[in-house]
Amino acid sequence: MANNAPSNNFFADNEDLRWYVDRGVDWAPLVEATEYGFRAPDAMKDVGEAVAFYREVLESVGELSAKYVGAKSSAMDREHPRVEGGAVVEGRAVTEAFEAFRGAELHRLVFPREFGGLNAPLLVYFLAGELIARGDVGAMTHFSFHAGIGMAMLAYSIYEGSTKFDVEGGRIESTRFQKQIEEICRGDAWGCMVITEPDAGSDMARLRTKAEQDRDGTWRISGQKIFITSGHAKYHLVIARTEPSSGDGPGAGLDGLSMFMVQAYEEREDGSVERFVTIDRVEDKLGHNSSVTAALTYDQTPAQLVGNRGDGFKYMLVLMNNARVGVSFEGIGIIEAALRMAREYAEGRRSMGKPIAQHEMIADYLDEMETDLLALRALAVASAYAEETAQKLGILSRFDATLSDHERARLADELPRARARSRRFTPLLKYATSEKAVEHARRCVQIHGGVGYTKEYGAEKLLRDAMVLPIYEGTSQIQSLMAMKDTLNGIVKDPAGFARKSAQCALRARAAQDPLERRVAKIQSLCRAAERSLVAKTAADKLGTVRHLPIGQWKSALSKKWDPKRDFAIAMLHAERLTKMLIDEAICEVLLEQSQRDPARRPILERYLERCEIRCETLLKEITTTGARILAMLAKKEHGDDGASTASSAPSPVSHAAE
Repeated sequence: MANNAPSNNFFADNEDLRWYVDRGVDWAPLVEATEYGFRAPDAMKDVGEAVAFYREVLESVGELSAKYVGAKSSAMDREHPRVEGGAVVEGRAVTEAFEAFRGAELHRLVFPREFGGLNAPLLVYFLAGELIARGDVGAMTHFSFHAGIGMAMLAYSIYEGSTKFDVEGGRIESTRFQKQIEEICRGDAWGCMVITEPDAGSDMARLRTKAEQDRDGTWRISGQKIFITSGHAKYHLVIARTEPSSGDGPGAGLDGLSMFMVQAYEEREDGSVERFVTIDRVEDKLGHNSSVTAALTYDQTPAQLVGNRGDGFKYMLVLMNNARVGVSFEGIGIIEAALRMAREYAEGRRSMGKPIAQHEMIADYLDEMETDLLALRALAVASAYAEETAQKLGILSRFDATLSDHERARLADELPRARARSRRFTPLLKYATSEKAVEHARRCVQIHGGVGYTKEYGAEKLLRDAMVLPIYEGTSQIQSLMAMKDTLNGIVKDPAGFARKSAQCALRARAAQDPLERRVAKIQSLCRAAERSLVAKTAADKLGTVRHLPIGQWKSALSKKWDPKRDFAIAMLHAERLTKMLIDEAICEVLLEQSQRDPARRPILERYLERCEIRCETLLKEITTTGARILAMLAKKEHGDDGASTASSAPSPVSHAAE
């Protein structure tokens, strides 16, 4: 059976998703940035024409997703990809789906028209991704490595300065990887991002795959990579080590990583294929069986350096932000499918004289699933909008000398806000959607009861597919460490601003005219209280470590000599609890913004507040009253009975993960 209730179009049957396209998104600034200010002769005429086109695209994706993905998800799950003759052979259902996508020119969606693309915003691409993920999340994962890698190539070329623009004409004249981008745009190839190695998962500082130049100056890569999504791709963006590690402190070795573009194989005129990268195996996974996850070996494989030596980690972050937003829309697709499947079954299954959907606990389960779905989609759209705006305005800012006064003023106002909003929202979104996808897929199984544990209904497949979301593209724990680090660093850098913000929240919680605004301000005040507690405990613990020093050395010790493994212990312990509170705060803020523009959205905020108010109060109590016992236990284990340190010399998980 399919992963959701029968539908001919996953966009047409989704009222909330249509609201964003028709009313919920402020399209004008995004369209203007995407269309280069309507300068090009083949640009859209105006915002209205552009949005009408985006809607047509999403209607088409909704239809294709229902017909070729949702209706065939069981077959995609059964037909595992395999390695034959050095290449990967995919299942028939997956092949048919991607032939349909290619026929509909979906791979062209976000590429500039100069390369044969349709020049749609990334936000449209993300919304399309949710529609595909609702049918089968593995298919969406593979779909993302077409446009995602092609656009990453373009972004890297822009950042390294090898892309030439006709600014007045609103066009790209040329770019370094144009041939590869055009091939991906046509649907003839795709790419993959190659980072993970054995014994070096989230800890990129331990990557050992090497890149060296031969006598002719050609870069050659040697090493093994694992867990590479869509690793059977033609084009690989590979992180490899070009410099030795710079010591053994936090982040050691990150500055020795560089980014490379590798062509994995080449088709000959006689039809043969020469391979430069070996596909060792395709992983046999719990879920995502329609998506290839490969182990790869590079053996003196030719490569092209992207940017400068040592830029690898920086360039990885450029792609990672978009990837994390994309994974978040995958999670929303799973939640949408889980809710529809659970509701359909609950409304049809009778027990004790009525449908189980009318039993109080099941009704509560379904209501919470729907509330979370609407709330997470709100945060996802806001995050995607901010990230895309920040990227496109950042590119525009490179041409300051050619900008009008209006454009320059707009950049000065919007770019810092978009960057800050994206940096704040992205880790929260990735954490929330990943964790909730697992929670609600599991709830879908539970609502189905015994049949949920069988493969007939498809509920167990949703759970298997969801389980990887909190792991890949940065684990949930890494997202929480990122959110914690940014939050506490912001307070330390501007304590007066934090005090001012806290006071404003407290005032709005009492005096705002809108009762919903007062309740949102209360959530904000609870978050400030949690942050204040963590900062105070961290500062107190740090002060205790310097009291034995002469007072004249305190300032230096307090400002410079911070050990992440010791000084931030309390914050690291409570990072996930703080993250959950910050997620509730962010969602409430976004829903409040929506309700102020459209009163029809107010009930969604009311429903969400009903659940998150109690949750935030509980999390605050946990943060302020627990943790001492765990930290004492860890300290005892670290120092041993004789007080000698036995701590590992491995970098703290805050090192690169919290960058």
